[in-house]
Amino acid sequence: MFWQEDELDVTEFVVPDDVVDLVFSMNCKRLPVDHAYSLSQAIQQQLPWFADEPTSALHIIHGADSGNGWERPEENDDVIYLSRRTKLVLRLPKHRLDDARALTGSTLEVSGSKLEVKEGKARLFSTSHTLYARYVVDNTDNEDEFIAEAVKALRALKLRFKKVLCGKSHTLATPQGELQTRSLMVAELPPEDAVRLQQYGIGDHLKMGCGVFLPHKTLS
Repeated sequence: MFWQEDELDVTEFVVPDDVVDLVFSMNCKRLPVDHAYSLSQAIQQQLPWFADEPTSALHIIHGADSGNGWERPEENDDVIYLSRRTKLVLRLPKHRLDDARALTGSTLEVSGSKLEVKEGKARLFSTSHTLYARYVVDNTDNEDEFIAEAVKALRALKLRFKKVLCGKSHTLATPQGELQTRSLMVAELPPEDAVRLQQYGIGDHLKMGCGVFLPHKTLS
């Protein structure tokens, strides 16, 4: 009898800390759904280097999807109400963590609302095999073209994956006009590739929260 199986990889993957999320506690009662540009500009006013740091990115503040019968609104002009558990999260290279902590104690003006920034803590990336980006810039004419461009970008990062699915389209306002985006899920990633995708993201406007990947909680 001859029986060959894949060799068991007993090497435990250690999540690197060269790029991490810096998670700030914050105090802000409400924000419009579309606050990406305003928040990005407020961050850059406090941290002028943020725009030019290649691996820096911003998490758009999403709030809860539902709670006590409340559903998160979808229209850009609608308002999302934020709890004390809501966080402000920046994705940063390790050498910028101390610089970014200068935000602590500041008050940001975001779309007419005041956002008070409190203490920040570093958080390593997830090794979830399924990642999700709520907003990826879409410069194509249809879903098939969008998927093809996304796959091209993922392969440029030398990632291994088996499934790529797109979801809702959404626009983000900028002074230059509306930015068209779609959500994107990437599944069956090895741990090291999942981390790499979180480190670098895909597409343009990372500083506005586009192309920023998170673990997909319902599928991971």
